[in-house]
Amino acid sequence: MTTTASSLALSVAMAAAAGLVGCFAVMRRMTLASDAISHVALPGIGAALAFQIHPALGAGAALLLGTLVIWGLEHRTRIATETLIGVVFSTALAVGALITSGEELVDALLGAPATLRPWEVAAGVLAALGVVAFLLGQRSRLVIRLVSADMARTAGIEVARLDLLYLLAFAATVALGLRYLGVLLMGSLIIIPAATAKHLAHDLRSMFAISVATAVLSTVAGTVLAERFGRPTGPVIIAIAAGLFFASLLRRRHS
Repeated sequence: MTTTASSLALSVAMAAAAGLVGCFAVMRRMTLASDAISHVALPGIGAALAFQIHPALGAGAALLLGTLVIWGLEHRTRIATETLIGVVFSTALAVGALITSGEELVDALLGAPATLRPWEVAAGVLAALGVVAFLLGQRSRLVIRLVSADMARTAGIEVARLDLLYLLAFAATVALGLRYLGVLLMGSLIIIPAATAKHLAHDLRSMFAISVATAVLSTVAGTVLAERFGRPTGPVIIAIAAGLFFASLLRRRHS
């Protein structure tokens, strides 16, 4: 598989995972929290650069730690997930800005696509497929959890465990997209396609399909156009996704 094909395969897998994760984030009213979670990766990236290890490993470690902290505090304090994510996000952003500077900070914030190593492609595609498999396999339980935590418990669902697994899937998806979109924009790829699908879809299945299609189209088209015109990849991808969202609003108004 060529380098271009490898990058395309990983970006498509990442976008598909983002489209599905975003559907549940929108339904859970985690739109603002979704953007904040991606910022938790910043101190991990800064630490990785300082110790000269792969930034993806630092980002993944920070996201894992942040996810466990958010989940643990939520189930111990009963404070809303969005509030806890906001606190953790603010702390992570401050720490990350202190230990990352200059061009490295810009790359971390906006993304800097580069040549991918074979292990990065393999690990990324497997992680994305794992996220997709989890969300599709657990969609019924996740929907029941959205309706009512008490109803979910009555149905025999371990709510705390399911919440943790969803947050881990969310964090994994964010980690997959940091190279392309950076800390500032990865949350947008998770939310905007799902918001577009919410306006157009009539049921959950069609919402999944539209969200994934929007995320994949935005990512592929944005990558091609950014390379052709010499522009940063992340902003172009999100600009296309946003354009599709506003087009969906016009179509719904005239339908």
